[in-house]
This record gives sequence, C-alpha cells and structure tokens, in this order.
Amino acid sequence: MTFPRLAVRAVILHRGRLLIVNAWPDGKSDLWCAPGGGVERGASLHDNLKREIFEECGLQIAVGAPCLVNEFHDPNGSFHQVDIYFHAEITGGEIAPDWLDPAGVVTARRFVTEAELRLLRYKPDTLPEIAWGDPAWDGRALYDALEPIIR
Repeated sequence: MTFPRLAVRAVILHRGRLLIVNAWPDGKSDLWCAPGGGVERGASLHDNLKREIFEECGLQIAVGAPCLVNEFHDPNGSFHQVDIYFHAEITGGEIAPDWLDPAGVVTARRFVTEAELRLLRYKPDTLPEIAWGDPAWDGRALYDALEPIIR
C-alpha cells in the first residue's frame, strides 16, 4: 500500500510580498508554489519546515499558525501528497542569487505582490487568499480537497 506523502510549506510575506519558488529541476515548468517540502520522520512539522526553507532559500524562519491543508494526486498513478501550510516570518538570512538548493529541486525563488502572483501559474489556487487574506476566510485554516496534480 502506498501512503500519501506529507509535506510542509511556508507562507512568507515580507514587506507585502510573498515568497514563491519554482520547484521543478532545470525549470521544466513555469508553475510556482510556496517553499517547503517533504516531512522527515522523527522531526516536528515546524522543524521540517525550517529545514526545508533553509535548504531551498537560505533563510531562517519562525513558524506560525497553520493556514491551509491542500492535497493533490496523480489520477493515473500512485502519487498522492498532503501539504500543510503555515504562516511564517523571516528571522535571518536573505535571498541570494547564488544560493543553490542542495537537492537541486528549487531552481528559482522570488518575492511577488498579489497582482504579480495572479499573472503567474501557481498552486494551490487559494495561495493569494492564505497569503493576503480574504474576508470570507475570517482567519480560519482552509482545506483544498483532493485535486489532480498540475505539471
């Protein structure tokens, strides 16, 4: 039996801009997302998220409240992932142009305004709402039901 993969992601707003990454080796896709990645057994969700953000972006963070549970799968395969998103803030480091993700997955990172994000291809669809808020949301964590993976 294949179990869903568990991952954590950070929603980091810095000076009104959201940190996003392109997590496709060699830039094979134009899809952007919040930084983060797979959970390693024996470490807390917060510790996993801090590790992932440092690996992908060279930043230290303080992890806040969860804001979204998102799940996606490959309807034609066995891949199924559950992402838990947390609000986070930068406590150290900076985005350096020469930073390399040791896993080689994240090939680009940048800060964007809400208007800039909406001109890009991104996942999950609720990313602007969890980053900048939505009156209908009222501060509650959101749940995105199972959706097909986008490449």
